[in-house]
Amino acid sequence: MNWLEVSLNVNGELAEAVADVLARFAPNGVVVENGVYFKDADDPGTSLDVANVRAYLPVDEKIDETRQRLEEALWYLGSIQPLPEALFTPIADQNWMEAWKEHYKPIPIGEKLIIVPVWLESPDLRRIPIRIDPGVAFGTGTHPTTQLCLELLEKYVQSGKDVIDLGCGSGILSIGALKLGAGRALAVDIDQAAVDATRENARANDITSGLLTGLGSVDELHAGNFAFQQAPLVLANILANVLIRLFDDGMGDLLTPGGVLILSGILQEQADSVIQAAQTHGFKLIENRQTGDWVALAVSRP
Repeated sequence: MNWLEVSLNVNGELAEAVADVLARFAPNGVVVENGVYFKDADDPGTSLDVANVRAYLPVDEKIDETRQRLEEALWYLGSIQPLPEALFTPIADQNWMEAWKEHYKPIPIGEKLIIVPVWLESPDLRRIPIRIDPGVAFGTGTHPTTQLCLELLEKYVQSGKDVIDLGCGSGILSIGALKLGAGRALAVDIDQAAVDATRENARANDITSGLLTGLGSVDELHAGNFAFQQAPLVLANILANVLIRLFDDGMGDLLTPGGVLILSGILQEQADSVIQAAQTHGFKLIENRQTGDWVALAVSRP
């Protein structure tokens, strides 16, 4: 089945009325996307008074009649309040679940690692593969924040030692730590879906021991909710404003003396603020890595 996409950009007041018209002809429903303006990476966004309303008409023997009836219905609605002209776009059907996979390829990281989508074999047997399902949670290995974290992880992970992964997402960092020789990795997140994804990806990597998962963050670690509360290496690939808040919540106390804290998810213009927060809590910067606009930091507290 092929499809004919019909879409209109209208103000918020008209979006519901247009959606009602399209719904009469679209058996699979209508999509309404509201416009949002973001000032910067930390801005939660401001809703704009514009919406894109679209639907998909099945291209069958009645498509010409369906399109004519739809255009007539929009014309009658437009006689009450002016509407922009509807845009009609032919869409070729395909196996979307397979098509999106074509965009994910193995990604070499640092000197030792390679991120491999679960449906592919590793093209480089000299590297340690981390097998990830890119569809389950944040942390597919394609974003610079994750790649920078993994590069630093290669350098600072200690054989047989514990690692704490705050905001574990897909579990990619914890899995990487274990494959690089860490003894145990404690992966925690405030989103149950991320915890579940971490477990799924661990199974894809044949990790049957050493990985501990749980729901929570710094407060839950301090409360003793997990098997251990400190480690010589702590990973936090989140957002700059969250990292600064976690310092105030006691993130630094999760490190054993002389341990290393790897911080990522930081835009270049935010790096100084994060470094200042780290220094305020007694840390010193030991390494700064950057790819494009993204920065990862390694800090330590004597």
